Amino acid sequence: MSEKRDFDVIVVGLGAMGSATLFHLARGGAGVLGLEQYPRGHSAGSSHGDSRIIRETYFEHPLYVPLVQRAHQLWRELERITRTSLMTINGGLMIGPANGAVVNGTLRSAREHGLAHETLTANEIAARFPAFEPVDGLVGVFDPKAGYLDPEACVAAHLEAAVRAGATARFGEAVLAWSADRHGVEVRTTETTYTAKRLLFAAGAWTGALIPELTLPLTIERQVVFWLQPDSTSDFDSARFPIYAYEYKPGHICYGFPELRRGVKASVMHSGELANSPARIRRSVDDDEVEALRAALRPVLPTLAAAQVRDSDTCLFTNTPDHDFIIDWHPSHPNVLISSPCSGHGFKFSSAIGELQASLLTGGTADVDIAPFRLTRFGRLTGPLGEAK
Repeated sequence: MSEKRDFDVIVVGLGAMGSATLFHLARGGAGVLGLEQYPRGHSAGSSHGDSRIIRETYFEHPLYVPLVQRAHQLWRELERITRTSLMTINGGLMIGPANGAVVNGTLRSAREHGLAHETLTANEIAARFPAFEPVDGLVGVFDPKAGYLDPEACVAAHLEAAVRAGATARFGEAVLAWSADRHGVEVRTTETTYTAKRLLFAAGAWTGALIPELTLPLTIERQVVFWLQPDSTSDFDSARFPIYAYEYKPGHICYGFPELRRGVKASVMHSGELANSPARIRRSVDDDEVEALRAALRPVLPTLAAAQVRDSDTCLFTNTPDHDFIIDWHPSHPNVLISSPCSGHGFKFSSAIGELQASLLTGGTADVDIAPFRLTRFGRLTGPLGEAK
């Protein structure tokens, strides 16, 4: 029997967003192909490692709250379907000055959506969570529905459930070229050529190279994460140590997790080297790169700031200018959907974004407001008649 090469939808990229969309398409009965240029479980992109934060009182903007609430439901559903543990809810602390963006943004989301939360003084934080020693003047907002996901297990679960529902997933097969017209799409890979009615690009840092006719304003950022090893880890156990985000100076955040497999993970958000191609990202980590993290942590977690580095790693952020997502149709091809270069904060939403995108790709609508994720906010991206500039 010859291999099937004609599908309802082709998904390019099988990280967080692509694997979730593949699952929801297959679950809905669509004939779907997923293509990934790297081997299964690779660490070249944005979906590897041992943890990603999930939080409900979203300080970036209240518009994200309904999306993360749906994501919560879908992560639990995926756990039941695959009999896999994916999400741990141990609470979250959003810390900073009372007039800072993190605290005010968190309170805004909590109040607009009627979310459970507590506002804590520095002394109250230290009394409840012994590892934290916030300096005077800092406050925290506690989110009881925050926690962390296991990203590699999440992607694997979506892929397993997708294939079980009838999807085809191909790894180590890169896209060389694609085309689209009113009749459908054609995708040529390193192995063969496929056709479909619709096409989804969920390729993260490789999005710009796959859609060069659009001048997408994307920046690729090298994000370094560290796993630290305090002398005593009892205060860093997940039952006593919530996930956290701390605004250590205006607009600058460090964040972290309880002790997991590799130690106590922490990082400074959006402080990495920038590049216009994932091939130009430096993958090695220098010994002195941890010093910026230590300085950021000292006002809230001095013991952790002084701890030895047990391990380090890099991953990729693909940033938009406003750090909001992209979920929109190609301006010249209404059967080609471009998905969520998500600026370093998208993994938690991928279960819900997968469901949303599967609906769009099969003629349905989005259940949440995605107008802020439209390409039109960046201005004109193509020349006359859809031709590249």
